[in-house]
Amino acid sequence: MSHPLYVAFIWHQHQPLYTTPLHLVQGRSSRGHDRPRNSAFRSPGTDPTPLGDRLTLSPESILDPTAEPNYRLPWVRLHGTKDYLDLVLLLQEFPHLHQTVNLVPSLMLQLQDYAEGKALDPYLALTLQSVQHLTLEQKCFIIDHFFDANHRTLIAPHRRYQALYQQRQEQGQRWCLDHWKQRDYGDLLAWHNLAWIDPLFWSDPEISEWLERGQGFTLGDRRRIWAKQQEIIKRIIPHHRALQNKGQLEIITSPYSHPILPLLADNTVGRVAVPAMVLPQNQFRWPADIDRQLRKGWEMYQDYFDRDPLGLWPSEQSVSPAILNHVARQGFQWLCSDEGVLGHTLQRFFHRDSQGFVKQPEFLYRPYRLSTPEGELAMVFRDRHLSDLIGFTYSAMPPTQAANDLVEHLQGIAHNLKGNQASQSSSLDEPWLVTIALDGENCWEFYAQDGRPFLETLYQTLSHEPRLQLVTVAEFLEKFPPQVTLPASQLHSGSWVDASFTTWIGDPIKNHAWDLLTAARQVLANHPEATEETNPIAWEALDAAEGSDWFWWFGEGHSSNQDAIFDQLFREHLRILYVALGEPVPAALDNSLDRHAKTTDHQPLNLIHPIIDGRRDDHNWDEAGRLELGGSWGTMHRASAIQRLWYGVDHHYLYLRLDMLTGVKPGIDCPPELHLFCFYPDRTGHNSPIPLANVPNQAPLNYLYRHHLKVHLLYQSVRFLEAVEYSLWQPRLSYAKVAVDECIELAMPWTDLDVGPDWPMSLVMVLARNGQFQNYLPEDQLLTLRVPPIAT
Repeated sequence: MSHPLYVAFIWHQHQPLYTTPLHLVQGRSSRGHDRPRNSAFRSPGTDPTPLGDRLTLSPESILDPTAEPNYRLPWVRLHGTKDYLDLVLLLQEFPHLHQTVNLVPSLMLQLQDYAEGKALDPYLALTLQSVQHLTLEQKCFIIDHFFDANHRTLIAPHRRYQALYQQRQEQGQRWCLDHWKQRDYGDLLAWHNLAWIDPLFWSDPEISEWLERGQGFTLGDRRRIWAKQQEIIKRIIPHHRALQNKGQLEIITSPYSHPILPLLADNTVGRVAVPAMVLPQNQFRWPADIDRQLRKGWEMYQDYFDRDPLGLWPSEQSVSPAILNHVARQGFQWLCSDEGVLGHTLQRFFHRDSQGFVKQPEFLYRPYRLSTPEGELAMVFRDRHLSDLIGFTYSAMPPTQAANDLVEHLQGIAHNLKGNQASQSSSLDEPWLVTIALDGENCWEFYAQDGRPFLETLYQTLSHEPRLQLVTVAEFLEKFPPQVTLPASQLHSGSWVDASFTTWIGDPIKNHAWDLLTAARQVLANHPEATEETNPIAWEALDAAEGSDWFWWFGEGHSSNQDAIFDQLFREHLRILYVALGEPVPAALDNSLDRHAKTTDHQPLNLIHPIIDGRRDDHNWDEAGRLELGGSWGTMHRASAIQRLWYGVDHHYLYLRLDMLTGVKPGIDCPPELHLFCFYPDRTGHNSPIPLANVPNQAPLNYLYRHHLKVHLLYQSVRFLEAVEYSLWQPRLSYAKVAVDECIELAMPWTDLDVGPDWPMSLVMVLARNGQFQNYLPEDQLLTLRVPPIAT
């Protein structure tokens, strides 16, 4: 029997709990999670409606402007208007394409609050307030936080929003406070909300008029903008439910508050992947919490979708042998994880060739069976490379080129699988499954028009490609049950981040948070009378504190400009637990876990003189400039080789250092070519375009550059070129030094560049493979610096 190559997209939609347990339990039944039949999502007429239908207002749209915010951050509301509904509306236009979406319970709860007009975050409260009564503190908050959006895709395309942004960037907060009028604040409040409305809804007459007008927004306008947001949010769950009922969509779920299940079972499991990990002082070992988190997620799914879930997205794709019995006992049929977990389990790591194709595809592109005493489970493992292409690379490419590239990758996988067949058939003899699983919300912020051109092109192409078939995971498993068994006891304990748990445990700050959680959990255990029925607030507080998101932001690894709020929310959940039990609140919960000093994007402090040996000696770079790259800054974690850029100068050299993830091998885990391009603003001379294939036509990649240093990371060799007339490049002698070991270090002599003292310099670095563009850094910007005053 011949088969197409089956492809399963799994989109993960998740937000942590931005509200407190006191609010969460209001209006719920004794089961502690459900509200009266999700009234906001069960209004008449919940079948999918055509794209761009006019949105209507509802009585609860206008919140009480004097109410105190009960939500700390706006991301459920903003992503709710930009990223959840459009994904299924686009899919609806291609009925032969099937996909899987994970809706995390903590997200659905909060969507319902906004749909019912019960959620008010500080950003929304200011939006609905008259600008005549803004305090100085509120004005500062607006100036600092209402540009919290991707500049290239959400701010720059809108002239008025961009003008306000430039004033803030160029003149600073103090200037804005002194010069902005009420209309400037009113327009900024409106634009921060308008920019997050998905382009699919721009055809709505009111939204279209607002976008065209661009300025002069009144309080009435802003209230109607909020009403539009609410109407979009109300349609999210009904559209998902309707497409699932039609068979085009499979909706799966996660543990209730998105905890790391293996760490709930026993947080010493962190040492499986990292034997030398420094653990918290006290062991957290509460496997019963796994059952509760799974049960609450399961029951909430039943309430929203009138059926049992089949699939489980374990939070952060984190798995271990200890969780499998719990998952099977709850009734789940399948779960997913990352290729790194499978590689460690099989001891067959998925190395790729120069084109990014797995060298042993038959091990990755199939489901596996795991047998437990509670029943059998199926497990699929995502192709990390393809998932990361969508998450981090394709946003920098023209949509058609990016969509075609993904299709070509899938066709190449099918070709390689055919090459391994015993028969000479031109089609696949076996039903192989490629799993592409990734964050379904944050990546689109980096795409033009929120990814719509890319997805439409991709879906159109796949609709006419008979050799590729998009399926839900459940329908594939029903038709083709797993034939290969993984011994459950041999399953590797790890997550989608480096097949380890270092993102959530092992750092001193993360470990301190675990100790605080462990102490609170023991106090709750000391109160057997406090059941979920008799004291739901205490249990809700525990569930919230067990979520993975707090530990993601604590300590090293990831950061944002809201770290202090995440810290506060985590401690607040624990405080409420103690209060609900009538216990004294530990003094430790009054103090921030971290200083939350923003360590990113700082300028060089002094001249530096590092040794170029490829060793990560921070002492040599402690006064250098620093930029966080990839997932180290923000909500997404890029499975990328390079995580941090250091830069600095002395009177002889320009120095650059790129920190790689531990164990990364250039040429295998990252492209083998690093290209440095630089030019000198306001200095005359020839400049030429980047001489690589498939370079996106976007700034700063479409700029012209004066010098080009090509570094081959495998051979640690350099080749230096200078721009000449007719947009060409000419080789020149260079004394640049490079070393690749724990990190990549470069030293470029000023004499090679033939620059003068105090010259301004702008540069970008491009990663390539065989002369083909792969990625660039820093993201969406140039690195700028100056030649030292005395360059000799």
